[in-house]
Amino acid sequence: MSQIVVLPHVELCPEGAVIEAEPGKSVCATLLENGIEIEHACEMSCACTTCHVIVREGFDALEPSEENEDDLLDKAWGLEPTSRLSCQAVVPAGEDLVIEIPRYSINHAKENH
Repeated sequence: MSQIVVLPHVELCPEGAVIEAEPGKSVCATLLENGIEIEHACEMSCACTTCHVIVREGFDALEPSEENEDDLLDKAWGLEPTSRLSCQAVVPAGEDLVIEIPRYSINHAKENH
């Protein structure tokens, strides 16, 4: 098993968390299964940016992002060089990740756009 260390997020995970993560499963699904209610407006179909995370450690262990994800990330709030959509980032075997959930996300459906 790998671990995902979630840095504190004011609303979703105020104390931070350390989660046992099954390799091969998406970061988003792993967070949700462990009670961290990260937004995922498109139901993890790589059609929005609400599940955007910043990978603070372990980024190089992830499979490279595909073009569709890169195009969406360009629209994410707080984009950084190690940003990924958590629905597309798959937990690597034998590697731990440290992630930060940005304070804001762009969710047009929730914001009545």
